[in-house]
Formats: sequence, structure tokens, C-alpha cells
Amino acid sequence: MRLSELREGQTATVVRVGGGGPFRRRLLEMGFLRGTEVCVEKYAPLKDPMELILKGYHVSLRVEEAANVDVEGVRDGER
Repeated sequence: MRLSELREGQTATVVRVGGGGPFRRRLLEMGFLRGTEVCVEKYAPLKDPMELILKGYHVSLRVEEAANVDVEGVRDGER
């Protein structure tokens, strides 16, 4: 499943970060590493971007960028 497919309040574990070159490196530097728990805090009013919580901080990603992150183990209601 893609990170961009999660709904508000859902939590999942990062499995793989796709994309290429500098973009992929940027995601890895921000903490999108295999095994990291990511929670979808909320979506902007027009559903783009999305606000995520990982490793204790908030980060916003465009939905098309979040589609490059594969996740598994989706759970509801954890924050």
C-alpha cells in the first residue's frame, strides 16, 4: 500500500522509499526509513498536502510525493 492511500488518523510502517536521486535522498534524510512508524495527522482542506508525524516531528508531503513511499501494517486511531 502507498502512504498516499492512508486516511487521517491511520498509522503504518515504512517498507520502501521509491523515487529517484535527490528526491529519494531527501525523504531518507527526513526519516522515511524502513521500519519507521508514520501517522497521518491530517490532510489540507483540498486534500494536498498531507501532514505526517514520524520520529516525533511533523512533516508535510504532497500526495504525489507520498505515493513513492510503500507502507504496511496499517492501523486506525493511533497518534
